[in-house]
Amino acid sequence: MVRQSAFVFIKPHAVTPSCESLVSDSLKSKGISVSTSGTISSDVIDSSKLIDQHYYAIASKATLLKPSELNVPAEKFQEKFGVSWVSVLAKGQAYNAADACKHFGVDAEGLDKLWGAAKKDGKLVKFGGGFYCGLVKDIYVFNGFFMSMRSRFTEPGKCIKYYVVEWDSKQLSWESFRGEVLGPTDPADAPADSLRGQIMAKWKSLGLATEPNTGDNGVHASASPFEALAEKMNWLGVKCQEDAFGKAMLDAGIPKKTIEAWSVDPQVTYGAKSMPIKKSIFDTLEDTDADYCLSLCMMVNGASAAPAASPSGSSGSCPVPYPHYTVGAGGVLLGFLLGALLLSK
Repeated sequence: MVRQSAFVFIKPHAVTPSCESLVSDSLKSKGISVSTSGTISSDVIDSSKLIDQHYYAIASKATLLKPSELNVPAEKFQEKFGVSWVSVLAKGQAYNAADACKHFGVDAEGLDKLWGAAKKDGKLVKFGGGFYCGLVKDIYVFNGFFMSMRSRFTEPGKCIKYYVVEWDSKQLSWESFRGEVLGPTDPADAPADSLRGQIMAKWKSLGLATEPNTGDNGVHASASPFEALAEKMNWLGVKCQEDAFGKAMLDAGIPKKTIEAWSVDPQVTYGAKSMPIKKSIFDTLEDTDADYCLSLCMMVNGASAAPAASPSGSSGSCPVPYPHYTVGAGGVLLGFLLGALLLSK
């Protein structure tokens, strides 16, 4: 049996006393305990760029990085817009979403309308997951849609209500936690007794201004034990060594710098050399229980700690390296067993 911990928050549009009571009571009824809770105001979310870090893959192109810092596929850019990426940069015609707002003198909703018009006119191109560019009037804008998403969290007077929750894996798997306790992204498809399902059904009596949808779906919850760690590090400033799962990763030989790098959901490559698998780290670990999640982290990191006889003959342990791309089924099994052992300490 492994203790699981997730980061849950009520989104700003649903932060009402009635909704807070519903979430607290529902978690308790499912055997999920709340170890800590609190609120984070919109001004802190804005100034500390907490929502930008939360949606890093999207926000990095919209607010955190300048266009010159992005890895823009030059051929695809020219194919779509008929001009070279180098010339656009040289002329200062490329803007991230935040700077585009300043350029046009509009707020988030104003840019969203301009972005929508560009989309309708077929002037958008997708370079990859969460990576878009649009010809908006006379400039090229990256991820212009994000400012509207961001404003829902940074609007003055708004906040999130967060909960750090815990439960035993024997009683509830992570997959069931997300699918049955939280509910799917579209609240219209959520089980009636899930958090999103209940908020969808009772939104008026709970004091929400509008009916929930796939964006404003009431509640967020971590998709894996590692994502929970990343979210606690971001939103609460928790150090990885202070968190049980983070400590288990460190004990497993995964460097702190790797944990921090993974917290923004980069693409990782693992598996057999002849058949490598490339996915984002969050997608790789999604819906896994803590012990299996840790073993996968060990595999992706390319090293595992295994019991071995020390040179003196006494019992001990030493790192057993698994070169990148070459970890096979034996490595996964060994990692799983060691992951469970580390988490049971």
